[in-house]
Order: sequence, then C-alpha cells, then structure tokens
Amino acid sequence: MENKHGLSEVMDTMISKVHEMVDHNTIVGEPIATPDGITLIPVSRVSIGLGSGGTEYGTGNHFAGGGGAGVRVDPVSFIIVKDGSVRIMPVAVPAIHTVDRVLEMVPTVVEKVENIITKKKGEDIVL
Repeated sequence: MENKHGLSEVMDTMISKVHEMVDHNTIVGEPIATPDGITLIPVSRVSIGLGSGGTEYGTGNHFAGGGGAGVRVDPVSFIIVKDGSVRIMPVAVPAIHTVDRVLEMVPTVVEKVENIITKKKGEDIVL
C-alpha cells in the first residue's frame, strides 16, 4: 500500500488546481457566431510554471513543504470563418523569435499556394 504524503501530495494538489484553471477551451476558445454569418474562434497561448519543495524532519516522519504555480494566458489570434473561407487575424505583439515569425507566415503561404493552384488549374504545375 502506498503511503501518499509529502511532496507528491503537494504536486498532485498543484497540478489539479492548474488543470481546473486551464483546459482546451482556454487555448482554442468557444466559437462566436455573429449575425452576419461570420464565426470567430479565439486562440490563446498558455504558459504554466510550477515549483515545489519539501522535506521530512524529525523522528515522527513530519513533513514541511510548499509549492506555487503560475498561469499566463496571452491572446494570439482569431480564426475567422466566413462563406467557406478561413483566415487568421493576429492580435498579439509582433513575433520576436524566428520560429514565431515562421509560424505566423504559415497561413499566408498556404493561402498563396491555394491561389496559385486555383489559377493554374488545368496547367502542369512545376514546383
């Protein structure tokens, strides 16, 4: 039988509290339908930090410990769906890192490739 106490109990409590605060709806929000047929889907970036520590002391198997957690939610963009087309409208601060810039460019590149394929329909496409 497992004797569950101490640090593992502190970590379990912290993780369950963070799980209560953040779920999949925090990252990709509930769709919002507008009267003119546009659907907006909010997208956020979630950052989580956890820390804990503790020790057993004395001869009576006493435990002292604690922990902390932080959650940061940053709005990133809206996915806009209208008349069968999908766009991404960024709402965050411009990307600083190269990876962030590349990820922001993906929807634009996909849209341009779709336009090229549509225009060249029936012609041989050379990549």
